[in-house]
Amino acid sequence: MNPYSLLRPLVFAVEPETAHELSLKVLMATKSAAGLLYPKVPDNPVTAMGLTFKNPVGLAAGADKNGDCLDGFAALGFGFLEVGTVTPRPQAGNPKPRLFRLPEHEAIINRMGFNNKGIDYLLAQVKRSSYAGILGINIGKNANTPIENALDDYLIGLRKAYSVASYVTMNISSPNTKNLRQLQQGDELKKLISTMKEEQLKLQHKHGRYVPLVLKIAPDLTPEEVRNIADLLMEFSIDGVIATNTTISRDKIAGHPLANETGGLSGAPVKEMATEIVRLLAAELNGKLPIIAAGGILSATDAQEKLAAGASLVQVYTGLIYRGATLISEIVNALPERNA
Repeated sequence: MNPYSLLRPLVFAVEPETAHELSLKVLMATKSAAGLLYPKVPDNPVTAMGLTFKNPVGLAAGADKNGDCLDGFAALGFGFLEVGTVTPRPQAGNPKPRLFRLPEHEAIINRMGFNNKGIDYLLAQVKRSSYAGILGINIGKNANTPIENALDDYLIGLRKAYSVASYVTMNISSPNTKNLRQLQQGDELKKLISTMKEEQLKLQHKHGRYVPLVLKIAPDLTPEEVRNIADLLMEFSIDGVIATNTTISRDKIAGHPLANETGGLSGAPVKEMATEIVRLLAAELNGKLPIIAAGGILSATDAQEKLAAGASLVQVYTGLIYRGATLISEIVNALPERNA
């Protein structure tokens, strides 16, 4: 039996952001026992970006913004963890309420706004934890940094994260930081990734290790925009791409009382959009760099669809809220064994 099925009514009786904070505290407090409550997740190693993941199911950014709960999430059996989004300076994020459940659609709307304690705090938490698996650090810009200076914040994030991260993700696709998504376009994207690539290679020389650089994109892009992004990723040898972030579309939840809430929509309604972006990217990239799929993965079948569309790895977050941590073992157990 899924132990989360007993707890979910209690969790859902609490305001969403409070429930999330309480869940993290419980996971931190019971990290040594967390793995005992759920089926053991078998190894099913995958190699991507020069890294070996013990299984292809990762925790998406947003669940543990500050790296407070690495050991607890690791005990659940994830093949890798991604923390953040983290910014150079601490920030409170957008005003509350900013997180909404839509159980009828197995969805979440959030407009958190990169609320986090800053990258220095996150790095201290990473060093304090005993987690030794693959760790992605997801970086963004501060809300009060003008968009024309966004690159400065991403460079700070990369430089600070480089020594402890297994890979670094550039999040330019959140809909909850003003003008952020314009960094996905044309010349602005080219300037961002070309400069970040140059800095990555300088840091490789400085630290004596290569840390892959990944771009996270939105599901709301046109096919032409996806093709343009794929071309730039290959031109500048970016190491991977995460598809996708949350959507600003409300087509799948039209008529819902919360449909007019601003923010990014995640969960089941974004599944098909995200899978289509994965499919488009796979066709353009032709295996030249790996795709990490996120968006609407609430079952093993959902994960298999993403992998069949061309992804090498998957990430979950909203799926955990609705299905619990047994989702991880269900996905891994349903996959054929791979050779790392």
